[in-house]
Amino acid sequence: MRFVIVTGLSGAGKTLTMRYLEDMGFFCIDNLPPALIIKFAELCYQSNGKIDKIAIVVDIRGGGFFDDLFESLNTLKEAGYTYEILYLDASDNALIKRYKETRRMHPLVKEGRIIQGIHMERERLKRVKEIANHIIDTSNLLPKQLKEVLYELFADDKSYRGIIISIISFGFKYGIPLDADLVFDVRFLPNPFYIDNLKKHSGKEEEVKNYIFMFPETQEFLNKLDDLLNFLIPYYIKEGKTQLVIAFGCTGGMHRSVTIADAMYDILKSKGHSVTVYHRDVDFHRDE
Repeated sequence: MRFVIVTGLSGAGKTLTMRYLEDMGFFCIDNLPPALIIKFAELCYQSNGKIDKIAIVVDIRGGGFFDDLFESLNTLKEAGYTYEILYLDASDNALIKRYKETRRMHPLVKEGRIIQGIHMERERLKRVKEIANHIIDTSNLLPKQLKEVLYELFADDKSYRGIIISIISFGFKYGIPLDADLVFDVRFLPNPFYIDNLKKHSGKEEEVKNYIFMFPETQEFLNKLDDLLNFLIPYYIKEGKTQLVIAFGCTGGMHRSVTIADAMYDILKSKGHSVTVYHRDVDFHRDE
């Protein structure tokens, strides 16, 4: 089990860190009182593997409860539970700039200067920083760079590829999916609707697939699209995109778009991507 305690300075990126850890499959809890850590750990370890990656944020927002942290850590160790501490740090200048941009008050100084709160917090967190397993200085990190650092530290199974790809087939006459990032019009392909023995079948069925792949432009289109996605996906990941929605449309969303969506799913799956496919309009059997 991976049990990560996330702490550090206010404004150093704990919220963003938890989002990225959640994307990597961690069960995340924000601002848990330290006294409850041992109870939560017991529940997780008794889940029989149902929960095997946990991340909790413990910081000075807990007020007086934060002082219980070291006692709770000692209890965890005595009980035989293993844990890691991730400490997020940043320079005074970076933190002040972030506070000014968000117009938020420092939690330790509701009245007074932000810099005073930062210094007080550094002093209060000094001991926990000394025992941290991982320290990340986010002063000059872009969100995508923070994500890359976290991936190297915590995505140890490497099954997390950095992006989830959703493929959708649809009919243009029923509207383009609102969440689509890339939309491809496959109405240039021969239409099985005009073949009597195929009209009532969908693109999920072999006879329709065989008909569509009879034409060389079908495979040529997939080859060119495969090349395009091989180029695009690494750059989407580099820019920090976590989900990519690719939509294929034909007239009614029953034949051509369905076959192409399934074919693209097989191609991307064979490359190790995390990918799903959904046929939005096929089950309605609407006429094209």
